[in-house]
Amino acid sequence: MHKTDTHVYPGPQGTVYGVLLNFKRERALWAERAQDAPYKGEPQAPVLYIKTANTFNASGGAVRVPHGEAGLELGATLGLIMGEGGAVDAVALFIDWSVPHASYYRPPVRFKNRDGFLGFSHHQRVLHDWSQIQGMGVTVLINGEAVQQVGFAELARAPATLLEDVQAFTDLRAGDVLMLGLDCLADGQRPMAKAGDVVRVESAHGLFVEHHVLGVTA
Repeated sequence: MHKTDTHVYPGPQGTVYGVLLNFKRERALWAERAQDAPYKGEPQAPVLYIKTANTFNASGGAVRVPHGEAGLELGATLGLIMGEGGAVDAVALFIDWSVPHASYYRPPVRFKNRDGFLGFSHHQRVLHDWSQIQGMGVTVLINGEAVQQVGFAELARAPATLLEDVQAFTDLRAGDVLMLGLDCLADGQRPMAKAGDVVRVESAHGLFVEHHVLGVTA
C-alpha cells in the first residue's frame, strides 16, 4: 500500500461490533465446552457483541482497572470500517479491553463496556483487496516487551466470509465497525495488563494504539 492510503481516523461513527470465537485456536479450545448448556453445540453463525460509545478511547488515552480487579485483559484486532452500500472503506486497529470473566454466555455489560474499554488508532488504511489483511500482522507490547503476535491468516471466518455472514442477518451502515475477532495465547488466556503498564498494539503497516493503564476506579 502507498503512504496516501493512510488517512486520519476520527473514531467510530456508528455501531462497533465484535465477534467471538473467530480465531481457530480459541475456537478449538472452546469446542468441548460449546457442547454444554445452554447452546449444546458450536455456533453456526457469527456470535456478535457491541461496544457502546462510552468505550471509545483514542490512542494516547488511559483505561482504568475497576475496584477489586488485579488487571484487565486485552484483545488486539483489526476492524473493518464500513462505507456506503455495505462496502468496506478501510481498516483500523483496535484494543478491546475487558474485565476478566469465565464465560462467553451473556457476560454482564460491566465486563466489556466500561468507560474507555475500546482503544482505536488515529489512522486507518484504505482496503483495496482482502489479501492486504493477511499481511497486517499485529504485535502486542506491554511496557515495551512483545507478549503476543496476532496473525489474521488464523481466522476461523476470513474477513470476506465474516462480513458476508454478518450481513446475512443484520445491516451494516456507513461508519459502523466490524472487528475481526480476538486471538488468545497458547494457554487460552488473553494478555493481561495491570495498573502502571503501558500497552501498545502495532500493525505491520504502521497503525498503532497505545494506552496507559491506571489504578483502581470505583
